[in-house]
Amino acid sequence: MSFNNPEFSRRVAAGRVGIHGLDMKVAATEAECRALAKRFGLPAILSLTCQFRLTEVPGHTIQGEGRLHARVVQNCVVTLDEFTEQVRENFTVRFMPVSRIVSGQHEDPDSPDVIPFEGDSLDLGEAAAEQLGLILEPYPRRPGAKLPAEACSDEELPVEVESVQEERRRPFEVLSGLVPKK
Repeated sequence: MSFNNPEFSRRVAAGRVGIHGLDMKVAATEAECRALAKRFGLPAILSLTCQFRLTEVPGHTIQGEGRLHARVVQNCVVTLDEFTEQVRENFTVRFMPVSRIVSGQHEDPDSPDVIPFEGDSLDLGEAAAEQLGLILEPYPRRPGAKLPAEACSDEELPVEVESVQEERRRPFEVLSGLVPKK
């Protein structure tokens, strides 16, 4: 991915925000969804939209309140089956001039995510894509998918497989049989 040419780019002039703020909605096309799916290593992104409320804050910074909606296809880490998932997330980001970030004038790490911009152009599409990347489950599990009993820890075992738990041998029990007794 190139920051100069992201897969999903919707630029808006920062000067358009003004004192009353600006509401903007961005939606990815099919081709952009395919490119983003490749970027995130997903089988598919079926849709991605994001509604932004942009407001000016001191320091030539724009705050963006976002509501992201996406339909993504993921691979279940348990069954390896593909499944479709609805992703919805509210988030806050701050668009800040690169010069402020480079000079170390940005806020503390507990503040909203900072997205740098140069000149007078904010990229709402890339901001939405970055937020999607942050909220995707790193180990997605299809609803109802369960690990096989032999892969579960004792705490995760369902009640009906207690017999499997009794049959399991602890690794150090095996080793203790190798140590000569005095």
